[in-house]
Amino acid sequence: MSAVAPPSRDPWLDNVKMVLVTLVVIGHAISLAESTAGSHWVYDFIYLWHIPAFVFVSGYLSKSFEWDRRRLKNLVYTLLVPYLLFEPALFYFRRYVADEGVQGPLWLVPHWTMWYLIVLLMWRLITPILKLHWLFLPLSVIVSLLGGLWTDDTLMIPRFLGLLPFFVLGLHLKPRHLKHLDDMWVRLAAVPMLIGIGVMAAYTDTWAAAALLWYDTGYADIPIDNEVVFQTRLTVMMVGLVGAFAAMSLVPRRNLGWFTTMGTATLVVYLFHGFVIKTVKALGWPDFTAQHAVLGLVLTVLGAVGLALLLASPPVRRVLEPFTNPLGWIEARRRASKAPTSG
Repeated sequence: MSAVAPPSRDPWLDNVKMVLVTLVVIGHAISLAESTAGSHWVYDFIYLWHIPAFVFVSGYLSKSFEWDRRRLKNLVYTLLVPYLLFEPALFYFRRYVADEGVQGPLWLVPHWTMWYLIVLLMWRLITPILKLHWLFLPLSVIVSLLGGLWTDDTLMIPRFLGLLPFFVLGLHLKPRHLKHLDDMWVRLAAVPMLIGIGVMAAYTDTWAAAALLWYDTGYADIPIDNEVVFQTRLTVMMVGLVGAFAAMSLVPRRNLGWFTTMGTATLVVYLFHGFVIKTVKALGWPDFTAQHAVLGLVLTVLGAVGLALLLASPPVRRVLEPFTNPLGWIEARRRASKAPTSG
């Protein structure tokens, strides 16, 4: 594997993807240091904007999706099959290795990190409709606000509905729009914006509820008056959007070599990091963080960053990538074996 991204790829998007998937790992690893000082603030700060950013980028990269044989096949290979394989794998790993006592049913109710695969698959399937007109953007906001009334977690429909505006926005914004994130005034404003969101994160429970940041909890289960819950949901969405653009504006646009290359391996990081985190939990790391509050949190965050970089590194990626797309790997091997040899 070369040390740089292919010229056809946008290095900025790969950089953004690597930053965001690293934040995913940090966010999930924070559960290992839940009792430490500051862990809830770090968690809320990340979750206020990093999921919206991730969904936006997914939408932006889904622009070309159409209902044709090649793209539908790719959807099955890269999202459906990994979901069918990793959903039970992570479920039983959590039950018998981490001793978490998780419950079924499998596939119908996605477990932990697996929700994103099935939700992204459903978003992709309706992409040809969503990109027909920009009016689907305001409509998606209405759908998101009403989505909080849905309380059934089957196929994680609440997140499918709640995060839809960020995906639709990604579908409709063009490269010329995102170039404005490189404007000097945007970058200068990004820092105080993120600081402001950091301050808001310290008081999440006073103006919102952490459950709203996950977009998977129905309004009926959130301790907010019905008269203001829609407004609060909209505020969380706006903060998420501002935070997402602020953070992305600070990501370098140039090719960063190994880091940019790692941004092409985000699926490997996403699918495998949960197994490592649950193993560390089973080994008793939460006990250490409970006894060493500040050190435990710092080491947990640093370890999460190291884990993301390790999983995305070329040697590890080469070993794990076939498991993320086994049908594609088998097909590629078959083609290689049938290719004529020279000489």
